[in-house]
Amino acid sequence: MMDYLDGIIKPLLDWYERNARSLPWRDDPTPYRVWVSEIMLQQTRVKTVRPYFDRFMRELPNIHALANATESQILKLWEGLGYYNRVRNMQKAACIVELEHGGELPSSPSELEKLPGIGAYTAGAIASIAFGLPHPAVDGNVLRVFARLKADNCDIALPGTKKQVEDEVRQMMPKGQAGDFTQALMELGAMVCLPNGAPLCGVCPLIHICEAKAAGIQLELPVKKPKAKRRKVKRTILLITDGQRLALQKRQDKGLLAGLWELPSMDGFCDNEEVRRWAMDRGLQVESIAPVGATKHIFTHVEWLMQGFYVKVKKGKHAGFIWPSRVEILEKYAVPSAFAAYMPFFMGGKGNG
Repeated sequence: MMDYLDGIIKPLLDWYERNARSLPWRDDPTPYRVWVSEIMLQQTRVKTVRPYFDRFMRELPNIHALANATESQILKLWEGLGYYNRVRNMQKAACIVELEHGGELPSSPSELEKLPGIGAYTAGAIASIAFGLPHPAVDGNVLRVFARLKADNCDIALPGTKKQVEDEVRQMMPKGQAGDFTQALMELGAMVCLPNGAPLCGVCPLIHICEAKAAGIQLELPVKKPKAKRRKVKRTILLITDGQRLALQKRQDKGLLAGLWELPSMDGFCDNEEVRRWAMDRGLQVESIAPVGATKHIFTHVEWLMQGFYVKVKKGKHAGFIWPSRVEILEKYAVPSAFAAYMPFFMGGKGNG
């Protein structure tokens, strides 16, 4: 099998040299930049990540800056990327690196994996791309490529399948080109051996050794056990404003969107009168209530089905919330993208009433 797989190296690297995208973390692959990019790219597309990465590097250009940033700063920089524990863990890891590694990321995957938020894949990516060490970084893209190359119908969600591919990639790593080889496999999966729809076999540098293509089963691979159905939750979202300020509240420290600022909400789908009573019970003097539409937001294991109301209240001191202005929200408070459909009604002055 390895003799067969060795035939991947040269055509893949040649293809990568001609076709690799210019990406900011790829053009300047310092350990810190590779680390930040890999964490951002988890569950997120390259197109989305690029402006976030550039802004993050401007404000927090190194591990020392990240370790000493405030939580509100890192959450604001991450606003819209989701999975906020990723950036919280990055800061925890930066603090450890400051204390135990002199402010420099270790090159050893075993040491990297001791840091919060860094698993085997991220450790392998940093070690190979930033340090040039022959360690595999096997993600969904790489698993899909190998499943098709070998016409392998093993479930790629199984740990044993991933370990097999990691072992194969480790043995294949070309001396002195570990970083390029790691990125070439990733790039092939992202740009040619596509996950949704037909792979672009006509431009694949490995078509001559792809067993799935030869058998005409490339669309049937890889095999992956279906995810469990998401639980659906109904919520009524409230944009409560006195015209100049918006009510926000902080979520609990554990669970979904832990510790983030959110729009107040009510369980289930509520009507105008229920919203009015809810607001009055909290000491708010309601001037008007208007619906602002329905939307949904999908998390990994749950789906929020939401309807919104714009609630205009009289100015005054209102307990239980913070009341930031538009400028303060833009500069300081990170509001999760789950509420993205509703924030423009306040931020852009679209509110009713």
